[in-house]
Amino acid sequence: RPDSTLKKEQFESSSKVLPKVPVPPLKQTLDNYLKCVQHLVKEEQFKKTKAIVEKFGAPGSVGEILQKKLLERKDKKANWVYDYWLEDMYLNNRLALPVNSNPAMVFPKQAFRDHKDALRFAACLICGVLEYKTLIDTRQLPLDVARGQLAGTPLCMAQYYRLFTSYRYPGLKTDTLKVDLNAASLVPEHMIVACKNQFFLLDIVANNKQLNEAEIFLQLEKIMKMSENAEERLPPFGILTSDGRTEWAQAREALIKDQANRDSLALIESCICVVCLDEPCGIPPSDTNRALMMLHGGGGERNGANRWYDKSMQEWMGCVGWCVSIPHLREYTRALPPPRRLLWKCNSHVQALLEASGDRLQRLVNNLDMDVFTFETYGKEFIKKQKMSPDAFIQISLQLAFYKCRGRLVSTYESASLRRFQEGRVDNIRSATAEALAFVRSMTDERATFTDSEKMKRLKDAVKAQTDYTIAAITGMAIDNHLLGLLKVSKQLNMEKPEIFCDETYLASNHFTLSTSQVPTTVEMFCCYGPVVPNGYGTCYNPQPHHIVFSVASFWENTETSSAVFVKALNEGLLEIRDLCNRSATADTKPPESSPVAGQPRKSGK
Repeated sequence: RPDSTLKKEQFESSSKVLPKVPVPPLKQTLDNYLKCVQHLVKEEQFKKTKAIVEKFGAPGSVGEILQKKLLERKDKKANWVYDYWLEDMYLNNRLALPVNSNPAMVFPKQAFRDHKDALRFAACLICGVLEYKTLIDTRQLPLDVARGQLAGTPLCMAQYYRLFTSYRYPGLKTDTLKVDLNAASLVPEHMIVACKNQFFLLDIVANNKQLNEAEIFLQLEKIMKMSENAEERLPPFGILTSDGRTEWAQAREALIKDQANRDSLALIESCICVVCLDEPCGIPPSDTNRALMMLHGGGGERNGANRWYDKSMQEWMGCVGWCVSIPHLREYTRALPPPRRLLWKCNSHVQALLEASGDRLQRLVNNLDMDVFTFETYGKEFIKKQKMSPDAFIQISLQLAFYKCRGRLVSTYESASLRRFQEGRVDNIRSATAEALAFVRSMTDERATFTDSEKMKRLKDAVKAQTDYTIAAITGMAIDNHLLGLLKVSKQLNMEKPEIFCDETYLASNHFTLSTSQVPTTVEMFCCYGPVVPNGYGTCYNPQPHHIVFSVASFWENTETSSAVFVKALNEGLLEIRDLCNRSATADTKPPESSPVAGQPRKSGK
């Protein structure tokens, strides 16, 4: 249609008119780096680091050579940091994808009367996915614009293209992300449905016509019945994708020696998405338990093998229900061939690999300490009334919670979107600022040295520092991507690794003990993920008008961390900051005391 053609052209040209991600000035990044780390390391260590940084940034130095090369790269590429960031953040990481890499989005809780209700909902969900994919394929999605800081700026839409066409292949040393933008036109579109650890091909087109919701429901019913056939049941091959990336790459090499396995892998790797129909787990469907099931499926004993973690889009459906039924579908349905079970060939070697992968997943499952916490006392409306950014306010609250637990601040990662630029992904907002440290110290000082007005000033200073860093990050002026780029260029030039990147401070500054992200939604749902280091926390939050949902994850094996202890400190801190704001507001509205009579002494106030 003419209107869709116009929208397609607008969609494709929108990214090209966006500016390129800038390369910040070298001196600016080095100065900001020192500012970010000074209060987090010991004085002697900082002196050493400062000398190393000054040497790196001196006229005619290695830093200037690398900066020049980075500027040349910027001129040649749509986005100079995209590949560097993708490799460093994801593809080079050898840890298992569940918990460590793949985040999960937990949708609003649904209540089903029986398994048919669950399948009707799954059919509805699949139709919604297909409708959304059509909007993407025909480039009819409205152009995204930024909200929050610098609202109204147009955003890059390129990531939408990759939503249903990406697949992460495991590699012995590094993974490969394959994006097939022409996939829809080359092969018949299909989804993969996982049920009872079996995988089934669900064709979504029959006789050149897409299946309707009622037809998809009938196909899902057939899949469920087929999965119950014990005689045809195959080993749980999905468990292999839960393993470390090198281990899965080795297992995949063993699998592809057989044609049947190659065929099944090809169908999974080219599908639109994987739909996981899970078995009841026998555990209460609390937010925490639903988060755990989304992240790792409960291990091989539950639904951990009913997944294919390499696929960028997986929809998970639990068949847990209580009382509500889904309306019956009254659409016309055609006689369709049944879905096809994917076949696998297994030998003793592959069987041993399956068992080893299952054992490693179970250890990961047993290690994850998750606590989903809804803070109900206030939400972003109260924070806005304080004339503060809700995101900055919550980040300061997380710093206070960590300080209450450990008596210090640590390198903190908060995702900052770079979608204002071509092919933009993210950079890091370093939330553990000197101003945040000054504030949390004033709030935890047992000697009551600080007045409310002093604490309030420190809170405002901390929120301003956080907001300023956020604006710098989303406009391409943060330090992490820039330093990563300089390091990567030095490797490409076969240089000896510059001293700045071998320094103890740099290594510590990239050990993100606190990994955080704001994922706001318009409905009651939340995002969750694991920590990025063994002694860390993974903390995601969703600020709503009158409450805030937090997911806090850590590892049981580490004695320094406890999600429950962190949540308790977070709750306390949020209440203490509210009380401080309320006391300060009351003090500000009190009428001034009448002037003392001339000649009478003033009261000391003690």
